[in-house]
Amino acid sequence: MLAAMSDNLIVTAEQLDAFCQNIANSEWLALDTEFLREKTYFSKLCLIQVYNGEHLGLIDTLAIDDLEPLLTILDDEHVTKILHAAFQDLEIFCQLGKRVPAPIFDTQIAAALLGKGYQISYGALVQELLDIELDKSHSRTDWSRRPLSDAQLSYAENDVLYLGDVYLKLKQALIDADKLHWLEEDDHLLSDPQQYQVDTSVVWQRVKGKEVLSRQQLAVLQALAAWREQRAMRIDRPRRWVIADDALVALAQTDGTTLPDDLPLNDKFLGKFAEQLIELIRAALTLPESEWPELNLRPRPDKVEKATIKTLMQLVETTALSVSVEPAMLSNRKGLTALYHGTPGLPFLAGWRKTVIGDALEAKLAEARAEAAAATDS
Repeated sequence: MLAAMSDNLIVTAEQLDAFCQNIANSEWLALDTEFLREKTYFSKLCLIQVYNGEHLGLIDTLAIDDLEPLLTILDDEHVTKILHAAFQDLEIFCQLGKRVPAPIFDTQIAAALLGKGYQISYGALVQELLDIELDKSHSRTDWSRRPLSDAQLSYAENDVLYLGDVYLKLKQALIDADKLHWLEEDDHLLSDPQQYQVDTSVVWQRVKGKEVLSRQQLAVLQALAAWREQRAMRIDRPRRWVIADDALVALAQTDGTTLPDDLPLNDKFLGKFAEQLIELIRAALTLPESEWPELNLRPRPDKVEKATIKTLMQLVETTALSVSVEPAMLSNRKGLTALYHGTPGLPFLAGWRKTVIGDALEAKLAEARAEAAAATDS
């Protein structure tokens, strides 16, 4: 096994080129990133760890501007990219090159499909499969500070050092269980760049406190939240640093003539953006009722709904046990409630999940509704 060494640190374009030549024809690459996001909208990438079973590189992305040699290899469809809990890492690569590495193998999803725990940590998986305990003392370290210590470098190396061995064990287990195509289907979805694009027209749905607003005020909130999102992206700062949620809700309740003095916004911000915000509010207030968004708040479930959801959840748990997967990989209570209310496009009604659980859930729901109707008639 490769020893942890600071010699693996790559800080120049020349070193990156040489490393990429060494890994260019790899069968697989273990891949991880270290980043910060507390003070930015986009993740601030600080380090990329790559290992092919022979060559390990810690690529200092604060020292190297052009990562194209690596991104080109990550685009190679003949090289499997192995990641654990891949979404955030893939989001970063999508931001870097406007494309997502493929094909990938997400070891966290693979483990869940094998019944090893939903969202199991990398450390726990290494412990279970390889009987190796990893040091996680640097999991909350500031990866933007330089120089990186030997302990930080060793921690970063460990995040990919055992990933290849984990991959080989999980892949064989999936093949033996005839589930590899399940993982490939889920991983293919993760490689879709659309997964990482922000639709500013729907970000209002995440604003806290919006429940007090009328439908027309929600139209105002929709416009304001989209503006906030766009500005946060432009200045690369967290959206709450632009305008907090409570201020957005307060703005959505104004009449578009002037801004009240008691808004939870500082004078400097109002001095810069007051006119722009008023224009947004006025324009939103002129929208026809047909364009006002809705909260789609569901009433409290009655006895029939509660009983039906309980029955569907039992079916999910029984099916999950029979195919040795984590129940949450099939559906959760929220998804079953959406099914009950006729929400389209649910993930368990497509792909391998449709065969394993989706068709059975729809049949069970129809059966439950027929029984409820019969009980009512009698």
